[in-house]
Amino acid sequence: MASEHLEHKLALLPALPGCYLMKDINAQIIYVGKAKNLKNRVRSYFKSSHEGKTAKLVSEIVDFETIITSTNKEAFLLEITLIQKHQPYYNIKLKRGTGYPYIKITNERDPQLLITGEVKKDGGFYFGPYPDVYAAQETLRFLQRVYPLRRCQGHQGRPCLYYHMGQCLGACFKEVPESLYAMQIKAIKRFLNGQVDPVKKNLTAKMTTAASEMQFERAAELRDQLHYIEATVEKQKIISNDNTPRDLFAFYVDKGWISIQIFFIRQARLIRREKRLFPCVSTPEEELATFILQWYNRKNNVLPREILVPTGVEKAVLSDILKVPIRTPQRGEKKALLELAQKNSRLVLEEKFRLLELDNRQTIGAQNEIMAALGLPNGHVIEAFDHSHIQGLIRFRRW
Repeated sequence: MASEHLEHKLALLPALPGCYLMKDINAQIIYVGKAKNLKNRVRSYFKSSHEGKTAKLVSEIVDFETIITSTNKEAFLLEITLIQKHQPYYNIKLKRGTGYPYIKITNERDPQLLITGEVKKDGGFYFGPYPDVYAAQETLRFLQRVYPLRRCQGHQGRPCLYYHMGQCLGACFKEVPESLYAMQIKAIKRFLNGQVDPVKKNLTAKMTTAASEMQFERAAELRDQLHYIEATVEKQKIISNDNTPRDLFAFYVDKGWISIQIFFIRQARLIRREKRLFPCVSTPEEELATFILQWYNRKNNVLPREILVPTGVEKAVLSDILKVPIRTPQRGEKKALLELAQKNSRLVLEEKFRLLELDNRQTIGAQNEIMAALGLPNGHVIEAFDHSHIQGLIRFRRW
């Protein structure tokens, strides 16, 4: 059964896709999940009976937070990032290294294309993570056939089988020019960054030809290949269309409070989110501008190459101080991300108001009960002292 605190948070949940983060009594994230409908999915933890691992998880949940996304697919990708970052205990399979794979171009004289489960600082190029492991493997095989690098161990003194099949550049028996590798790597990176239309058109044409010639098995193979490419490389709104490191700030204001959301986009993915709540004394745009300057004045907050802000913020002044381009997107993915951050800002603030209202009702209600029991009219003040203390501090309560 959910506590009153959780009940009020559950009532505020939106019927939108997104991710949820379950927390224990120590405010540690113990589980990360995704949902097409956050309201239905999160409520199901507290409104249904469970067994085994799920029952144990629910028994430890003291609080939760949510992040809204535009689509369920975006929630899937964000869930991967959150799990990798927080390593929650109840996401045990991902924690123990059976997570989602990356496609890697190795950093060596004769580079290779590989599937790997972790990212290292080794100078290689990493793409992913990819939710569909099988699709990632099939896409890798496709790339190895179309844009061959080194497939064998190299320097064998004789051509390998892959060389005869046209899937190896011949490092097995000769020195391959670095310029040739560079050309192939450029094409692979372009493909994995989402520029797949030429390849998809070519595969579609081949599939149509194979079907017209009654080569149905070949047509089915090409159809599956198209599916794998879409599952692996298809762009998502939650992902930027380039690799520019950027931070995104959005806000929502109500009842004298401002809620700020910061999205951190790195390697074309939303890798982190921060949220802040405080009283809004000046205009929200001025408050946000001041907050941004203070944010980057802190030691650990590194400036990105671009900052995105809502309309009305003094972009020219901020840009001059921070020496970073500051823009307000007018359309496309960046505008959608800004709107998404604003939605999350509103959700956090509404949740805060609901909890404050609950706390106020409990305090006023308790006061009224005491006054009624003592036969005193409202307006009197009761002062109470508790002699038990922690580290010499006596607790004091005033009604």
